[in-house]
Amino acid sequence: MTLPIKWKILLIDDEEDIRDIMALTLTDAGYSIICAPDGPTGLMLATREEPQIVITDIKMPGMTGLEVLEKIKKIKPEIEVIVTTGFGDIKKAVQALQLDASDFISKPIDDAALHMALKRAMQRYVDKKQLSDYTLLLENENLKTSSELIKNVDFQSRLIENSMDGILGCDENDIIVTYNRSMEKLLGYPKVQVLKKMKITSFFQPALFLKLKENLSNSNFGGENMLSFYETTMLSMGKKDIPVQISGFLLSKDMIQISMVMCISDLRDLRNLEQEVTDQAKLLHREKMVSLGRLAASMVHEINNPLSGILNYIRLMIRISGKDNTLKLALTPDQIRDRANKFNAYLAIIESETQRCSDLVSGLLKFSRKSKLEQKSIDVAELIQHSLLLCNHKIELSNIVLKVRCHKDVPSVFGDFNQLQQCLINLIFNGIDAMENGGNLEIKTHYNPEEKLVFISIKDTGRGISKEDLNFIFEPFFTTKNQGYGVGLGLSSAYGIIEKHKGTIVVESTLNSGSEFIIKLPPEEK
Repeated sequence: MTLPIKWKILLIDDEEDIRDIMALTLTDAGYSIICAPDGPTGLMLATREEPQIVITDIKMPGMTGLEVLEKIKKIKPEIEVIVTTGFGDIKKAVQALQLDASDFISKPIDDAALHMALKRAMQRYVDKKQLSDYTLLLENENLKTSSELIKNVDFQSRLIENSMDGILGCDENDIIVTYNRSMEKLLGYPKVQVLKKMKITSFFQPALFLKLKENLSNSNFGGENMLSFYETTMLSMGKKDIPVQISGFLLSKDMIQISMVMCISDLRDLRNLEQEVTDQAKLLHREKMVSLGRLAASMVHEINNPLSGILNYIRLMIRISGKDNTLKLALTPDQIRDRANKFNAYLAIIESETQRCSDLVSGLLKFSRKSKLEQKSIDVAELIQHSLLLCNHKIELSNIVLKVRCHKDVPSVFGDFNQLQQCLINLIFNGIDAMENGGNLEIKTHYNPEEKLVFISIKDTGRGISKEDLNFIFEPFFTTKNQGYGVGLGLSSAYGIIEKHKGTIVVESTLNSGSEFIIKLPPEEK
């Protein structure tokens, strides 16, 4: 079969705007584009239209991008799949790469990153196609002349030499007989030093090589005498451990091993990505702790007020009781009833103020707790109320007038209460920080039946954001605040949280005229 002259790409994304923009960009670049709004439609088109490359979003309602990837690799393994992911989904991008995705691109999608990913996917497709064609040729063609044999041997050599993955082969004595350019790049050993001079055991720790041979002999990783996607480490020329993924097989004759062939993928980039996921989680927690510290400092004063009131009423009750005992007054029934009513009123105030302290401390503990993602129905008005409970005193101290308008017809949303609360607190604190000399902070909600979305707006009258900075405010580590007010992850973490909840967050701002952050979330499905 000849290689395709025109590249056909299938786009799978549940957001129509993203599909339209990507389709326009890729059509202008000369690609033939097919679009699908969901996973099942995408699978049907992948089977019917036979595209060479599929670009799919990871987060979609119903069938996810990872499920689409797995099914495509089962029915059409030759198709290269690129996954797109949001800021909070890097773990799933790693899973996609482990499922043999060609690449992943973070949203919002940059044209340069998109075309680079496509270039790599096309190269992988061509490599696999050439290898498949060559295998088919060996199976179905009878090489009749020596010239044809020489030609095909040369083709095989060039195919192995130029493979993007490392290819390593050894004979029955473990002496290296095949060692391509990618292996040179991976391990650092030059070919002239390796071929027919070194043993494969030189590239592994002894215990790891024994384990590899053991797994190759059993059927745990793809079948007997085969390995599929087996992860281990190899030793470089500088004796450094390199994480790799190995697929390979044993060749035998009359039950005796005569050679071993391995296809080796470098996992260093994947491991670095996994480390970035861990580091990112730590940084996001650090940002949360910065907010927690500021909340705690504000709450010291908030809790001190009710405690002072409680103490004064208790002292007053002790003084009244002590005075009665000292003077040994004989109280009339009316005086006793009046005294009891006063004490009951004092006790009611003490109970109310104690409950207020308890609510503040409880809210602070919930916010600080590292909890697992807990999806549940969330009342939007209650979410705002709990968020403001932790911010009210800071708002008052900052000379800010707060207005809250929650429409009664706003439906519930479905998600993690703690994460959405963290998002709102970040946005409220941003508004407070933007109004150094006081101002107005307005929080309002409404439901848009046409878009079928719940809107939550946080609007301030602060210094605003310049047009230049608007393009970067959701990027990690970007901040316009002074040192000590965070690490530049507040808005990026808010963006990631909202995207996890299948929503969007947009900002409207003019320098010196304030900012409005608008969260759009889908309502809970009944």
